[in-house]
Amino acid sequence: MRPTLPLLVKTDFPALRRNALETLQVNLGYKCNQTCVHCHVNAGPNRTEMMQQDTVQLVLDVLRARQFKVLDLTGGAPELNVHFRSLVAQARSGGVRVIDRCNLTILSEPGQEGLAQFLAEQGVEITASLPCYSPANVDRQRGDGVFERSIAGLRTLNALGYGQQGSGLVLNLVYNPQGPVLPPPQGPLEADYKRELWQHFGICFNHLFAITNMPVQRFGSTLLSKGSFDAYMRLLKDAYRPENLQTVMCRTLLSVDWQGYLYDCDFNQMLGMPATLGSATRPHLRDLLSTEALGTPIRVADHCYGCTAGQGSSCGGALETTAPVAAGVAVVPMPEGVR
Repeated sequence: MRPTLPLLVKTDFPALRRNALETLQVNLGYKCNQTCVHCHVNAGPNRTEMMQQDTVQLVLDVLRARQFKVLDLTGGAPELNVHFRSLVAQARSGGVRVIDRCNLTILSEPGQEGLAQFLAEQGVEITASLPCYSPANVDRQRGDGVFERSIAGLRTLNALGYGQQGSGLVLNLVYNPQGPVLPPPQGPLEADYKRELWQHFGICFNHLFAITNMPVQRFGSTLLSKGSFDAYMRLLKDAYRPENLQTVMCRTLLSVDWQGYLYDCDFNQMLGMPATLGSATRPHLRDLLSTEALGTPIRVADHCYGCTAGQGSSCGGALETTAPVAAGVAVVPMPEGVR
């Protein structure tokens, strides 16, 4: 179900073409142990879509054939896929940088014993969701008790060396606004996170990524139900900055769904907008083995304004951390510190 698609496809967003590919972002399945209100995947415990072994093998074949530098694993909770550890180990043995988009609470789920140790042993880079450093704000957005379990997960990772200077184990956190507003400037917010998490919990990390909420799937449906979809789209368009077009993630990334089909980004995947690759109407990983992606057109729609608004937004956070925000555009205030 994609209720926001008809509202997004008619667009005046500028045309884009792909540069050389660097990142293969793979969605291993939509099952998750959490149900977050901002989730653009509509993931949750009852989702059953999961990538199978033959498609996982195809991911590895494509990584080698196309010499991708980065394998970015997402979901749902990607760790819930039974092939997760095998995929990570084989990709790392081939010298590929692996990113695990971890929700932190998965580290304490039954059946995930030893997960944190495995990630550390493999040198996996962790990008972990923590939408605020306030317990009340996190639990409101992600569910009761999530903040406490997230802090426990971060402490486990810190104890293994993650986020510690000189360890080589990278731990990044992700901030999402709690409503239809743009995130605040990433640099000052990162400083706040580092101060508050260290002072109150003894937790350290490398970087904070401030990511704009996309008006698709669960978040898009919430906007529609509250009558704020149009206002949010106006906010994104009013904050559009053309210079962000040069560094949007879709220029060097391809997104793969749990069945192996290709999309220009994870958001297009959720909207059912396949990538353009050769003559295939719905290109698959198999097509990537024999077809060149460089220079192919990128499919755009109104949600693309979310990646170019204000400081910009990508899976790696702000595109320009010092970018000004357009006058009159709403930005979420800095969250209150933990007291």
